[in-house]
Amino acid sequence: MGFVAWFAGLFYLVRLFVYHAEAKDKPALEREILISQFKIMERRVFHLIAHPAMIFTLVCGVGMLIIHPMYMKFGWMHFKLLFVVLLIAYHFYCKKIMTQLKRGTNIHTSFHFRLLNEVPTLLLIAIVLLAVFRTNMNVFYIFSSLLLLGALFYGMVKIYKRRRAQKEVVS
Repeated sequence: MGFVAWFAGLFYLVRLFVYHAEAKDKPALEREILISQFKIMERRVFHLIAHPAMIFTLVCGVGMLIIHPMYMKFGWMHFKLLFVVLLIAYHFYCKKIMTQLKRGTNIHTSFHFRLLNEVPTLLLIAIVLLAVFRTNMNVFYIFSSLLLLGALFYGMVKIYKRRRAQKEVVS
């Protein structure tokens, strides 16, 4: 449950970053209202959903390793833990961005945040594949799949950006 809530929080948080960044292009009154609301929403999602869910997930994961220490003998577990560490780093990077947005010092665009929103998807896929297939799947295939998916996601976001720009020109 914690794992699902953690990812839901991270996905939603970065989606809020996208909208927050786009609000800068709105007229002054609308911009002030939107940015004020996004700051509240971001803070609540991070502190009430994502952060507690991360802690719950980590406590359960450590508990599992204490109960079943033999898992640490397997290479797949080391890779899974590596991806969890990357996810924790992503989590705190999102906290840093949230602080920058709150202070008005953010330099990132909505496009950057759209790309950033794909990172947990790749980590989720890697973690689940390692948990499900364990020793039945070659780590090379997992990394190759992640690189291909990352490239695919990047291409999709670029196409979306281009189509959105075309629609704005037509409007």
